[in-house]
Amino acid sequence: MDVSQSEQPKNKTTVEIYNRSYTVIGEEDSRHVRMVASLVDQTMRDINEANPSLDTAKLAVLTAVNTMNDYLKLKEEYEDLMKDIEKLEKEDKNNHD
Repeated sequence: MDVSQSEQPKNKTTVEIYNRSYTVIGEEDSRHVRMVASLVDQTMRDINEANPSLDTAKLAVLTAVNTMNDYLKLKEEYEDLMKDIEKLEKEDKNNHD
């Protein structure tokens, strides 16, 4: 049976990020949401420590930019690793034929 996203059960988790409460509703379990929120909170605090004059909106945008930068780097590394694995698998197959 195929269940559409709107029919899947939603989890509701309240988290605190940078001294503000947010309610997150989604399919991820509460533990995962709390971990993500904790990482966002810590990143905001680290950036604030280095740039104490930033207002909260600028701090949030800078946090998002840094997080997306980290994500893109990891995605590129993953794609490079997958290419390396495919190359090794082809070489291994050719050596056994």
